[in-house]
Amino acid sequence: MRQKKLQHGLFVTFEGGEGSGKSTQIYRLAQYLEEKGGKVVVTREPGGTPLAERIRQTLLDQKNKISTQQEILLYELARRDHVMELIRPALRQGKIVLCDRFIDATLAYQGYGRGLSLKLLETCNQVATGGLMPDLTLLFDLPVSVGLARSKNRLKVQKSSEGRFEALPLAFHHQVRSGYLTLAAKDRKRIVVIDASGTKNNVFKRIQKSWEQFSRRRPA
Repeated sequence: MRQKKLQHGLFVTFEGGEGSGKSTQIYRLAQYLEEKGGKVVVTREPGGTPLAERIRQTLLDQKNKISTQQEILLYELARRDHVMELIRPALRQGKIVLCDRFIDATLAYQGYGRGLSLKLLETCNQVATGGLMPDLTLLFDLPVSVGLARSKNRLKVQKSSEGRFEALPLAFHHQVRSGYLTLAAKDRKRIVVIDASGTKNNVFKRIQKSWEQFSRRRPA
């Protein structure tokens, strides 16, 4: 179900598998938009609020054993708080909200990856967001082996405990990538696939091009 356009700002989400580079590029786009005079908020899921960040620590810590059902409930709890406390207020203030992962991640990871019912997950997303949908979603696509190698190296350098998904079988990550591409094929108007291979500068040029195309077709 599509939301009613209640917000006055712009909501853009960044999606992709592990190590796809979206977390790096989100800040480059934020700087680019701020230089053009935009008021930008950068946030992430799970996270973005004090409560959601605490839930993130639980969800991503590889030491925690969490069932698939517990996982989705925790994600949606974090999302509800995030939407109500940060995203919607920022949109009402006319800001551009750039969010690292949102509802498509749930469908890709818990749906296509974990095997939960897509209809069930869509209902959970609807309840958690109150119908809020991104105006634009940038999907960063990269071969699974390349992305996982990047992500595992980053976690090692940062000495981070957030490795629960990186530790899952390779087949899971292939299912997630396939799921993302399936979602993009179903919603070509909203979801733009970005080739995440190559240098950071080359990837950002692709983002700029997609942004310019989106801006031209967006109603004034």
